[in-house]
Amino acid sequence: MKFIPLRVILQNVFAALFFSLCLFSGAQAQTFPNKPIRLIVPFAPGGSTDIIARAVGDALGRQLGQPVIVENKAGGGGSVGALEVMRAPKDGYTIGMATVSTTAANPAINSRIGYDPITDFTAISNIAATPNIIAVNPAFPAKDFKTFMEVLKANPGKYSYSSSGTGGIGHLQTELFKSLTGVFIVHIPYRGAGPALADTVGGQVSMIFDNLPSSLPFIKDSKLVPIVIAAPKRLAQLPHVPTFSEVGLAPVNRMAYYGLLGPAGISKDVVDKYYAALKVVTADPAVKKRIEDTGSIINVNGPEAFAKEMKAEYTVYKEVVAKQKLTLD
Repeated sequence: MKFIPLRVILQNVFAALFFSLCLFSGAQAQTFPNKPIRLIVPFAPGGSTDIIARAVGDALGRQLGQPVIVENKAGGGGSVGALEVMRAPKDGYTIGMATVSTTAANPAINSRIGYDPITDFTAISNIAATPNIIAVNPAFPAKDFKTFMEVLKANPGKYSYSSSGTGGIGHLQTELFKSLTGVFIVHIPYRGAGPALADTVGGQVSMIFDNLPSSLPFIKDSKLVPIVIAAPKRLAQLPHVPTFSEVGLAPVNRMAYYGLLGPAGISKDVVDKYYAALKVVTADPAVKKRIEDTGSIINVNGPEAFAKEMKAEYTVYKEVVAKQKLTLD
């Protein structure tokens, strides 16, 4: 009987296991998806992230052949929903909406957030970019940027602003705006843009720094007054509203993104299926119109480009936090 060294036996066993795993991975990718998909929105219903998610969710499900169920998991400036995505199985059946708040602003300011936006997620693709806007309740004693600044400087601490949550993009961008202008406005955080908008429209809070898609309907109905916007140029929908660059505040003139991500470790084949489906979905005239009607710009750029985009934005906000000495306290 021929003696077979243990080393050879182990090599054969490991080779067989590797081959089996490859077969399993390939079969899984070929059959994906074969059950419903969860799409986690890390903010309350009614905000821009929710609007974009629902604009693509149903169509994405039809394209993939399985329902895409949108779930709102609000709290912690988006961190509650982001953590749920991070902890999900790596099979691709739980994905989430990626925003500047969840992948850049919030982790930049909160060292105890519980995840690393660069290493703990798999980037799938950006979907859209959108302007951010400062808008005030109609009772606020200013309707243009010049008067707005005069009122704030004359009344430090008298007025408050709402945001989608502590550490979110609305919070961090407003604090950057405050540091550059020297004004003092009191921060009132909410569990998402929806409730923040409701209280701003209701007059409990004076103003909001929000993504345009969720604020625009209230602006069109004259329930909010737009003051200044973060966008490359003035928007056709709001031609009288200046950009931050125009008023000398270029560092604040940053648009938000809305994309898809999953937990770290999702296979490339599954990511590629999502990306291919997303390109088809956003080319659909009805979906495209629904997104662009919010003031957003379609920007489906794929996993590699989106990963770079998230990393670049995170780096920017880390620098902002350090320079402005911002904390959660």
